[in-house]
Amino acid sequence: MALVDVIRSCLDSIHQISEHIEDAILYLDAGCVEAFQFLGAFPLLLELGVRAICSLEGMSSLDIVVNWKSNFNPVKKIVVITSRLLSDAHRYILRCLTTHQTVLHCTILTSMSEISHSCDANSPLGPDAFREYESLLLQDYEELVRKFETRAHGSSVLGEFTQSEKGCFPERLHLEDEGWSQFAFGEEEIVGPEDSSSGRDLKEGYSMNYSGERWHRLVVSVQHFPMILCPLSSRVFVLPSEGTVAEACLSNEHEDSLSPGLPPISYGLSSDSDEAPPGATLTAHFLYYLAAKMDLKMEIFSLGVLSNTIGKILTDMSSLYDVGRRKRSAGLLLVDRTLDLVTPCCHGDSLVDRMFSSLPHNRRTSSMQMKGSQIQDKCIQASLQRTPLDVQIPLGQFLSKEPEINNSRLMESIEAFLCGWNTSKSGSQTIDITDLTSKSHAGNFTYSVVEMLNGSFVSSENYLGACYLEAILDRRTKEGILLIKKWLQEIIRQKRVSANMKTRPGFTSTSELCYMVRALAENQLSLMRNRGIIQLAAASEFALSEPYSSRWDAFVSAEKILSISAGDTSQSLSAQIGDIINKSVLLTSNEQNNQSMESSRSLLSFQDALLLAIIGYILAGENFPTSGSGGPFSWQEEHFLKESIVEAIIENPVAAKLKFLHGIEEELEANFNKIKSEKPKGEPSDQSANDDFDDEQWGNWGDEDIDTNSEQVYGDMQLKLELRDRVDNLFKLFHKLSNLKRKNKALREGPLALESNYGGNMSRGLLYKLLTIVLGKHDIPGLEYHSSTVGRLFKSGFGRFGLGQAKPSLGDQNIILVFVVGGINGHEVHEAQEALSESGRPDIELILGGTTLLTPDDMLDLLLGSSSYM
Repeated sequence: MALVDVIRSCLDSIHQISEHIEDAILYLDAGCVEAFQFLGAFPLLLELGVRAICSLEGMSSLDIVVNWKSNFNPVKKIVVITSRLLSDAHRYILRCLTTHQTVLHCTILTSMSEISHSCDANSPLGPDAFREYESLLLQDYEELVRKFETRAHGSSVLGEFTQSEKGCFPERLHLEDEGWSQFAFGEEEIVGPEDSSSGRDLKEGYSMNYSGERWHRLVVSVQHFPMILCPLSSRVFVLPSEGTVAEACLSNEHEDSLSPGLPPISYGLSSDSDEAPPGATLTAHFLYYLAAKMDLKMEIFSLGVLSNTIGKILTDMSSLYDVGRRKRSAGLLLVDRTLDLVTPCCHGDSLVDRMFSSLPHNRRTSSMQMKGSQIQDKCIQASLQRTPLDVQIPLGQFLSKEPEINNSRLMESIEAFLCGWNTSKSGSQTIDITDLTSKSHAGNFTYSVVEMLNGSFVSSENYLGACYLEAILDRRTKEGILLIKKWLQEIIRQKRVSANMKTRPGFTSTSELCYMVRALAENQLSLMRNRGIIQLAAASEFALSEPYSSRWDAFVSAEKILSISAGDTSQSLSAQIGDIINKSVLLTSNEQNNQSMESSRSLLSFQDALLLAIIGYILAGENFPTSGSGGPFSWQEEHFLKESIVEAIIENPVAAKLKFLHGIEEELEANFNKIKSEKPKGEPSDQSANDDFDDEQWGNWGDEDIDTNSEQVYGDMQLKLELRDRVDNLFKLFHKLSNLKRKNKALREGPLALESNYGGNMSRGLLYKLLTIVLGKHDIPGLEYHSSTVGRLFKSGFGRFGLGQAKPSLGDQNIILVFVVGGINGHEVHEAQEALSESGRPDIELILGGTTLLTPDDMLDLLLGSSSYM
């Protein structure tokens, strides 16, 4: 029987829609572009007969002339694939129809099912969502056509359109249906049909009747296309960062919530009384249709409050129809991310995590912009924006570092590379080769290449059957770099490319990668054929360059120190946290005094120090009992930490752009500028003698002999009191995080409690321990089993006659799908593979999935940034 393969299942889904996309212009929203980029689906789409692949949000009237085929017949159909609700994509779909006047058939493929549309509070569609949307889209288009006919007819009598009228079609719609009027777009957000050839005919009065009747002949079809995901390998996937499911709220705001992007803190209690957040329903629907597409029959297990809710929804969605179908049995393990917050916050030994943390990410299309006036008309719970997974690999910077490279030859190679590369990009991303060449001759070659030439990861790129991204996911940093070096050496040997360099066995430097990649890039044909390994080598070199490598290593060192201190005493751990915070102030002082960053490169910023403080508090909660202050530290220890954070904020208010300081940023910056202006030139900024907030100045109040601006002092006092209140709220969050293990039964009792993360070893996360216990067929306290359809049938029917069904074990399944609600990281993928190898069970097929790919910076944003409930 064939092995389970996420990539193959996604590509098979694309083959199934071949008849719809043939000879059509294909529009993809940002989430689909991200998913198809990882999948490497763009060549397949062109092979299936797609005329052009364009961006839905960045559509243009010029998209109709982009045609890679020799057929120049007018475009008769367009296909839109969206990872969002139809109500969110409506304004862009309508813009496509009004721009391309020759289109007679519009097919819309959405990853959101009809049930998902009917369950979403922001969607006006019901259980028959697809049919409803077909009719509503035609109604909106009919009104647009009629309005334009009226304006065009008036202009034919009065003369040409005025300059102010040009480009302002259509006007804001005021439809009677309240559910759809809110999605009408503004005048500046749509390309008017007068910009197209058919629009000019309308303007001249030649095709008035045709356009007036065209909407009657327009056929709209809406279908479900669930396989929109980002496969990192054939066994690992995450959801598109700009899709509705990934951005859906995972927890309603209450005392046990941390962020809309994370499940609530799990105390092992039932959440039947609470209303399920939108993310629970949408995630359950996604997993249900994913299993159906992969022909899997799920036995569902859950660990955590939100995962338990998702498991119940999945159980309710199953039907008797699923029983008789010939499907492979599989175990689904749902895990709340909040059961293990240390692992995604730490900087593990993973090359993939280093690359995604250091590489620049593509600019995203704001979900606020997608939802239009819906955000203004309705009060939504929280805005959640995931970091885009589509990164920018600076190939131009990588290939042009050495000055001895022949720029003219490299430009020819880059030009050929761009021509081939852009076939897999959306229609809105174009590059002017002429401008690129002119910049290079003007002396700005490096800048122009860095700006224009960017690659991205493709999970299906392989060499001799080994997928690049999958291979390094399963290895640590040094092992991954060594594997990339071996690939490059083998390709150079096979192609007989001359590379004048000496390599040391067992050791790989970034300079060696540079030499080998440039040797492959000397020939434009070789550059195109080996672009997969070239991109991966460039990304690795970038991640291991400065200052990213030093910052990552500084984090690793600090996390090891915290782990060791957690096995000692609370005083030792609190002192280490305070020391990290104080050093972040030193880094700020060095920057302000324009000192060399070489000496302070190993230091971490204030935001970095807060992330380490979060790790320290979770470790403290694991090892020390709760003190009288409500946290794991004594009142004196916690007071010392609070004062350190207050001092750090005062010394560097600009860097503290965190949510708990919203509303007082301007006051903090003004106070900092005042202190800085009062200090003598060259005096270090960390001296507290002249600080407006020191105790000596506070003692001057009421002394009439001292000429003091009491109003200013009172303002400073108010600011400091407000700052202390904000810091107190921050420590309430720290206390909440420190109670994670103590209040959760699954982490407090049983095998998970015996295999402690800490005491000097933070290298093993929750997923590793869970899989080790599951594959060993041991019980886990708090692990919920959700009865399958067969189980419910025996329980309600045949069970009355004594025919019961024993509770299945997750370890008995040959296929295990682990989905982490809230996200995963590359280090966890490596650990999961280690657990599988150590189990001695090669028959097990393990699939890992998560809401998103988390980096430590993402965790800081979810806990303290704009995506938090602080």
